[in-house]
Amino acid sequence: MTTKRIFVITGPTGSGKTTVSHYLRSQYQIPQVITHTTRAPREGEVGGRDYYFETPASFVTKHYLEHVTYSGNQYGSSREGLAAAWERSPLISIVLDTAGAITYARELGEQAVVIYLEVADQEALIQRLTKRGDLPSRIKKRVASDEYLRDQALPVGLVGHAHVIVNDDWQATRRQLDELVTEYCQHDVVTKD
Repeated sequence: MTTKRIFVITGPTGSGKTTVSHYLRSQYQIPQVITHTTRAPREGEVGGRDYYFETPASFVTKHYLEHVTYSGNQYGSSREGLAAAWERSPLISIVLDTAGAITYARELGEQAVVIYLEVADQEALIQRLTKRGDLPSRIKKRVASDEYLRDQALPVGLVGHAHVIVNDDWQATRRQLDELVTEYCQHDVVTKD
């Protein structure tokens, strides 16, 4: 029986958190916990798949393990969402900001496998944000935010707990992710050919 674990994917905006989550899902069938937000959906995002898109009133009705305000919007992961995900699979993933990742590391201990992504070239982060369709005015506001600046470095609360991956080369990142899954899951997870 596989130990219940959650791969907590964190790092600055544009570092590749969603890409890593999609890779874990497609390569290892590790589903992502769906989190809640009050922000508006981006083009192509679907409620109940990408996020549970909430109103401010509906957001406060959930039972959160963690929740934060980021760029003026509420984000959080509910305890019910974790339980539902673990009913589907003992290995799940979640994308969180660094404050949320610290909470998971503290509350879940060794069950939380924290992956901190960073990009060596800050200009590359801005290019990624532009490529994914964020408006220039929104990018400027985001990179000036306290939250963005906070997420640029591994927080003290994750030192010794997080696996740091520099996501400048996708093939190298994939190899490191494969090693992590092997380390934590051993023979319990079979990769696709």
